[in-house]
Amino acid sequence: MKISVITVCCNSARTLGYTLESFFCQNYPEKELVVIDGASTDETLNIIRSFPQERMIVISEPDRGLYDAMNKGFDRFTGDAIGFLNSDDRFHDNEALFEIARALGDSDIAFGNIDFVADHVSSRVVRKWRGSEYNRGAFRRGWMAPHPSCYARRAVVDAVGFFDLKYQTAADYDWMLRAFELQEFRARFLDRTLVDMQVGGNSTSGISAYIRSNIESLQARRKHLGTGVIDLALFAKPLRKVTQFAVRRPVL
Repeated sequence: MKISVITVCCNSARTLGYTLESFFCQNYPEKELVVIDGASTDETLNIIRSFPQERMIVISEPDRGLYDAMNKGFDRFTGDAIGFLNSDDRFHDNEALFEIARALGDSDIAFGNIDFVADHVSSRVVRKWRGSEYNRGAFRRGWMAPHPSCYARRAVVDAVGFFDLKYQTAADYDWMLRAFELQEFRARFLDRTLVDMQVGGNSTSGISAYIRSNIESLQARRKHLGTGVIDLALFAKPLRKVTQFAVRRPVL
């Protein structure tokens, strides 16, 4: 099984090297990296060129924002399965893609845990997102899979389609809702950390982004699940994140 990893970037020279290195350090051999660059003007393209080009598809051109760029990745990947690795994130260890491929051997969608880190030098964990098995109707109860750890077979993309560009911060939530709740795909949870996600990105950049994401998530549930103006998930989804900050400190 060939796995395509999509990385979207724009002027990401500060962190992109960690992202690309973590991909090329994966022990899983059947892989490709599709880099969608938004016409960067810093050293981003030089960093990309410093890595083996035979494993990469690189597109550098202006886009209409994050999800438009991610849709270009949907349009260009050649693998049997696909996932996204943000330009300020990295795989947690060298076995992540191997474990994902094994999980996709008997499922259509695979997802795991993520650690939020302050940076990739110290790798200091500030928050842990531990997932759980999916059960139909879970989105109504505030459940969602960690999108940076979510990989899907090509058949899922063909059935679900691309990201909806009307959402500024929750198009990934909307896509997963459609994939999990509106289809009959088999989903498998991997109880292991797959990705280290650096805080400060599109979904963790502040309270305004957090509020907008929750409002857009509600709009997606109303559209696809027929929920009311206010639903259970509007409160349950934020509450699920509270326990993510209970990080166990190392014993000195």
